[in-house]
Amino acid sequence: MNIKPIRTPEDLAAALARVAQLWGAEVGSPQGDELEILALLIEKYEDEHFPMPPSDPVEAIKFRMDQLGLTARDLEPFIGSSGRVSEVLNHKRKLSLAMIKRLHEGLRIPYERLFEGA
Repeated sequence: MNIKPIRTPEDLAAALARVAQLWGAEVGSPQGDELEILALLIEKYEDEHFPMPPSDPVEAIKFRMDQLGLTARDLEPFIGSSGRVSEVLNHKRKLSLAMIKRLHEGLRIPYERLFEGA
């Protein structure tokens, strides 16, 4: 097993090519171990060079609304009056901790998606 650190885009390309060759390797085998190590190195490189912006809580709420077929009116038990729901959905009001808790418990939106910008 000859694993090199990933420092350049060329290193990344080589690592991704090797992952493609190893894909489906049995867990615990030398090839499976190499695949796991390469995946960790690729993840570290991508985290450093292509950081993901924080998620937008409003987009998380809208996504969940779409999944469940909800309307703004359906959010009133979690956020408050229709005016407050509108303010939140239009980025004019941040979520309070109480709103975050109710949205998490009622709509199962992960806390980490709701806390950005709270």
